[in-house]
This record gives sequence, C-alpha cells and structure tokens, in this order.
Amino acid sequence: MMSSDTVFHESIDDLLVPGLKIIQSRNGYRFSIDPILLCGFAEFPKHARVVDLGTGNGVIPILLAAHKKAESIIGVEVQQAMADRARRSIQLNRLEGVVRIVEADIRDLSQRLEPGTFDVVTANPPYRKPGSGRTALGDERCFARHELAGGLSDFLSAARSLLKLGGRCYIVYLAERLAELLVELRSCDLEPKRLRMVYSRPNEKAKLVLVEGRRGAKPGLVVEAPLVVYDGPGRSYTSEVLKIYGLDQ
Repeated sequence: MMSSDTVFHESIDDLLVPGLKIIQSRNGYRFSIDPILLCGFAEFPKHARVVDLGTGNGVIPILLAAHKKAESIIGVEVQQAMADRARRSIQLNRLEGVVRIVEADIRDLSQRLEPGTFDVVTANPPYRKPGSGRTALGDERCFARHELAGGLSDFLSAARSLLKLGGRCYIVYLAERLAELLVELRSCDLEPKRLRMVYSRPNEKAKLVLVEGRRGAKPGLVVEAPLVVYDGPGRSYTSEVLKIYGLDQ
C-alpha cells in the first residue's frame, strides 16, 4: 500500500502517446525522448516475447505493449522504487495481461529468466561511466545515467544470453560511444544489422544512435537515413518524430 508521502512525491504524466500515462518521481528519474525513439525503431516478429533491460518506470514495455502488440513483455529493473512505479504504471494502463516487471540485477538473471527463449531484447542503458559526464542529483538519476549497476558489456551479455538464435537486440546509446557499442555487440555475437543516427537539428552533431543487433547473424549493416528530432531552432518536433509519437493522427 502506498503512503501519502509516496503519492505526494510522484506525478502521473502523459506519455505524449495518445491514451498512455506514466507514474514518475517528481524529483527522481523522469523519462526522456530516447526510449520513445527506440520503440519507433524496433521491429518485431509476430507473437514476440520481449525483455526490456533497465526498464526504469516502465516506459518501453508500456509503449511496446500498446503499439507493437508483442505477446508478452518483461521489464527488468534493479531499483525497488522504480520497479514499483513501473508495476503501478502497467496497472494504470491496464496492461497486466501483457507486461510483467521483474525486480533484478541485469548481471544476474540466470535464475529469473530462462536463457535463449526471447525474440527481442530492448535497452536504454546508462550512457556514462562512473565519474564521467554531469553528475545527476539523487540516486535514481545517477543509476539511470551512470554505469553503477552494470555497463554496456553487462547489458549486451544479458541480451545475448536471453535471445534465441536470430533474436533481435535494440539499443539506444550515445553517438560518441558508437565505436564501443559496435565492438561490444560483435563480441557478444550480436551482429549489427541496422543503424540510425539521431540529430537534435539539421547541421548539428549526432547526439544518439539507434542500433539493431541479431544473435548469430551474418555481417551486413544497413545505415538508415538520419532522424532529426526538432524542426528548426525551437522545440517543435519534426513530422517523423510526431509520427513516432502518434501525434500526427
């Protein structure tokens, strides 16, 4: 049962995707556009079984359950408070029949999830090594932004273990760490097959990269057209980003 203090420090926010809500801490971790873009990039086989590693408040499972029609989705989150919010967000959106939240460390999933049985793994892992980049205020944001509970290699090793042969791994990451990402994918037998750079605005440097890796696949990488987030100098989204959000309908 939630305490009044817990409710006071939380908010129920619009996911900006029609009809979907998310419960978030007012002062802790709050979702950004990154997982939204990852969900738009992901492609699913029919009746896919999906795991989202480091699910946070459950944004990716909620979006995938509502719009990708996966058969089942498991969100894995190590932080108790965030796992609890994710479960309540799932209930809020009436997705209990599709989504389940598992509170666990992605570095130790062998006793919680059966290896080699999933079609898709998604991940929006921490982007910064401990001690690098801007230090976030509060534990939730530190864990979300810095590799305090597993780094890139840990996330990809978990993905490789969980995926079936031919299974797909989708990840959003910093563009400046793309070389590291591609090397780690190959070292985990997750061959990079699709790649898309994400730019805030035209003529700016890429900020993010979206990559699909497939377990046991042959070499051959498709580099897709750039994805630009903002239309001009303001904060208005481009038509493609609006389509990803479903706001152009």
